[in-house]
Amino acid sequence: MGLTPEVAIDVKGIGFRYPGNPDVSFNGLNLQVNKGDRFGLFGPNGAGKTTLISLMTGLLTADEGTIELLGQNINGSKGAVNKLFGFIPQDFSFYHELSPVENLEFFGAWSGLDKIAIKHRTDELLTILGLNHVRNKQVEKFSGGMKRRVNLAIGVIHNPPILFLDEPTVGVDVQTGRAIIDYLLALNKTGTTLVYTSHQLNEAEDLCKEVALIDGGQIIARDSLEHLLKTHNHKNLEQMFLSLTGKEYRN
Repeated sequence: MGLTPEVAIDVKGIGFRYPGNPDVSFNGLNLQVNKGDRFGLFGPNGAGKTTLISLMTGLLTADEGTIELLGQNINGSKGAVNKLFGFIPQDFSFYHELSPVENLEFFGAWSGLDKIAIKHRTDELLTILGLNHVRNKQVEKFSGGMKRRVNLAIGVIHNPPILFLDEPTVGVDVQTGRAIIDYLLALNKTGTTLVYTSHQLNEAEDLCKEVALIDGGQIIARDSLEHLLKTHNHKNLEQMFLSLTGKEYRN
């Protein structure tokens, strides 16, 4: 018998409702993500994906239930919890008037790193992500793909064991998208747990081993991608997604 996997993210009995907006809500939602997983969370617009990620990162607070990251309650000591995860949001989350170096210095310090660690990680990440030649230029002058890479560097500067990714490659060219996915796969090989959501379903098949489909605030399917495709008799994630969530327009 194998060892029981260590749980990285443990969502228990979550209840949540936006005041005055019952369309996106959770009632007793449960979800576990094991340490080292490459986990994909997918669903139509308004299904609750971004809300759930916001709850798991502490940007929103659940009305009931608990969320733990590596055994620590997300609503506990913010300083300790924030070191456990990185978050790559869909919207750019940096200071456009600053350079990559200046942004990484700021966010590295905010994450609790000292000056030596910040310099080491900055040099390392700018080299890996192909930004060394623009390290001292204003980010506002960058292309969309370069801005995506700055966003990624900020999210991982403190080497978080869990990384949340919300549309990390939206709006980039094929080469940049592939480079970002390859970097995420390399991170995962070192033990980083990935939680990924995107509308790029072909890309998701390359990145994700475990998949959950969410609709109407409920998880309607959850398993390994390989097993789900076999169970539902579909060739790819897009076919299965449309089969389970429907083809009608969503707001």
